[in-house]
Amino acid sequence: MRFTILFAAGTLLAATAGTPYADDAAKWRAGYETSLKAPDGWLSVAGLFWLHEGDNLLGSDPQSDVVLPAGGPKRAGVLHLSGGKVTFQNRVLKSDATAHPDVVKIGDVSLTIVERGGKTGVRLRDPNAQTRREFTGCKWFPADASWRINAKWVAYPQPKKIAITNILGMTDQEASPGYAEFTIQGKAPSRVARTVRLEPVEEDGGLFFIFKDATSGKSTYGAGRFLDSVMPKAGVVELDFNKAYNPPCAFTAFATCPLPPKQNVMAAAIEAGEKSYGKH
Repeated sequence: MRFTILFAAGTLLAATAGTPYADDAAKWRAGYETSLKAPDGWLSVAGLFWLHEGDNLLGSDPQSDVVLPAGGPKRAGVLHLSGGKVTFQNRVLKSDATAHPDVVKIGDVSLTIVERGGKTGVRLRDPNAQTRREFTGCKWFPADASWRINAKWVAYPQPKKIAITNILGMTDQEASPGYAEFTIQGKAPSRVARTVRLEPVEEDGGLFFIFKDATSGKSTYGAGRFLDSVMPKAGVVELDFNKAYNPPCAFTAFATCPLPPKQNVMAAAIEAGEKSYGKH
């Protein structure tokens, strides 16, 4: 089903292939795919290991706590976890809870410390990972500027905490500064209009939306999709669903993707952005 977007502010836009907007969408999508395929992109993520207190052995020996790919050093050292801090070779490693986490390189492999739901782990990236070597490319709905929506923005008096649960069942409280609101008008014969509210969290100076819609599990990734936006201006926020993208969990089993909060699960279909990987 195809929907027309009626939004609270702005005008409806039309797009055809070869227009400046379609070209911009194609450029953005190409850049997104390039980042996925980069040696340190999500396609290279090949392991996730939760650490226990004390010494955690690192190496290619299968009995190690953090197992490196075959061919790497059998014993590469020890990661020591104490009080939430990880030390390697007498150096305390900054985790991804900081703006610039440390990266440990062992041959081609890189390791970063991750913190999720009170647990501390190691994410392993390998540019030779099967997921990267056998990547077949992203699939997209045709770019359509009618899915670039100027939505009404309703700010909260103070940012409120919302529960964001990840695919492993771990829940964190994240700050949301408000919500975006727009209306989706269905096609004939029913033409049922739905007002939609999406509540983002603030991330890296912008807004990060985690949503699920009627295409999820059909033409798009079952657990939902992500959308980034710049901060709103004058009560309006732009939501360009042509740039909605899959969470890393669509490509690797070793990500800890956040799931859409219940308020961001829509009955309407957003037939824009990235489709399921390897399908359609």
